[in-house]
Formats: sequence, C-alpha cells, structure tokens
Amino acid sequence: MYWVGFPLAMAISLFLVPAGARGLRDAGLVRENYRGALLAFPLGAVLATAALVTLAPLAFLNDRADLDLLEPGLRQWLPYLLGIAFLGFLDDALGRGEVLATPRGWRGHWGALRTGTLSTGAIKAIGALALAAYVVSGRGLESWRYLADVILLILTTNLFNLFDLRPGRAEKALALLAIGLCLGAWTLQPLELLGIFAGPILVGAWLTLGEKAMLGDTGSNLIGAVAGVWLLTALGANGRLTALAIVLGLTIYGEIRSISATIDSVPPLRWLDSLGRA
Repeated sequence: MYWVGFPLAMAISLFLVPAGARGLRDAGLVRENYRGALLAFPLGAVLATAALVTLAPLAFLNDRADLDLLEPGLRQWLPYLLGIAFLGFLDDALGRGEVLATPRGWRGHWGALRTGTLSTGAIKAIGALALAAYVVSGRGLESWRYLADVILLILTTNLFNLFDLRPGRAEKALALLAIGLCLGAWTLQPLELLGIFAGPILVGAWLTLGEKAMLGDTGSNLIGAVAGVWLLTALGANGRLTALAIVLGLTIYGEIRSISATIDSVPPLRWLDSLGRA
C-alpha cells in the first residue's frame, strides 16, 4: 500500500498549500516575478511542510498498526530532500539581503569564493554536496559509480533551479520525468517512494501557473531533489550514466545560454511551456 502516500498528500495539500500561500502573502512575504507581479514567496516552504504533515499519520500507522504505507527507501533519501529544502530556504531568506552576496550560477558562486566572498548559493552548493555524499553512500557501489551518482543527484537538483524561470516549468519537467519513468519501467515506484512530496508539488503547480505564488529556491531545489532521487532509484547503472550525460549537457547549456530563449524558439516546447499559465 505504498501508493497511499500520493493521494493522501494530494488531499492534504488541497487545503494546506493554498492556505499556506495566503499566509505568506498576509505576512508580507512576497516577491516580484518576471512580469512585475508580487506573488507569495517562497511556496517551496509550504510544499515541504505539506509533505511533513502527510508523513506524520503515515509514519504512525506504518509503525503502530503494522501497515506498509511508507516505502522503506524513503528513510535513506529523506535527509537529502529536507536538507535541500532548508538550504534553498536559506538562500531565499538571505540571498537578496546585504549580508551575503548573491551571484548566480556555478561560475558566479565559484568567482565569489575566489574573491573571498561566501554567497548563500555557495553555502547551498557545499551543503548539497555533503548531503548527496551521505545519502548515496552505503549502496555498495564502485568508487567511480558512487561519484557519478553523487554528481547526478547534485546536478539534477541544480538543473531544476535553472528551469524555474517561468511559472510551472519546473513542475511540468518533473511531471514529464515521472510519466517517463513510470511508463518506461511500467511501475509506480517513483510515486510510491516520494508520493508525499509529489502530491504537494502537483497541487502547488496550480498556484504557480496562476501566478499566485513563486516556488523560490526552496521549491525549485526540492523539485530537483525529487527528480534526482527518482533517477537514482528508477534507473539501472547504465541508465544513470546516460542520465548524467544528459543532465550535465543541459546544465552546461543553461550556464552559457538562455533556456527560456531556447524554449521560446521551438514551437512545441513553447506551447508546452505556456500550457495552463495565466
């Protein structure tokens, strides 16, 4: 009954996520989007909270009633997902202030470090590396495959941050990945493993597409972390290497070119990207 987490998370999120977005706005926690509108921010913090609210009854019933409601592998990956959400929230909360500089992209963070400036983005990158090295360990992998999996997890997490330049784009990319993995292996394992996170993300997409809230780095990095874990757990050894090559290529492209401009120049991608957007 591992599949129960996804619909339960959806049901809880239908109430909690819109309420949380209203709470952010009422508290004055808003940020200007690419069109100049002020939106509730960061919605990612609400999505992570909704996942934890869903986890509470599932964990209790899983242990006390001896029900199989939580996929055992969730224990391994939960520290990474929550840790990444925290690091993203740190970047959202402090990254635009005067205390810490906020260069963008890997080159910007590395350049800041070379000049002796520690940005919140650099803190996030270092923290993500530590978390990835921890959760990927203990799987009995050869050294080079272990390093490849760590890099795949980190780069995928960052890639969805690059995607999150238009409303709903990161969520759509995650949905396409989920469909591809589930149909490719004819399994619901990705949703069984991380359904408590996928549910809030899907509900939150309604708010981001309607330009009522912004994910922030908290949300985009959480989505990227979910995608990274899905790739590591759903693909075989050679499949993960192929995924690493694709993610690495997209990351390099995103660092030197505009992903948004590329999407806008390809009609099918432009249609998919704008689908459902206000």
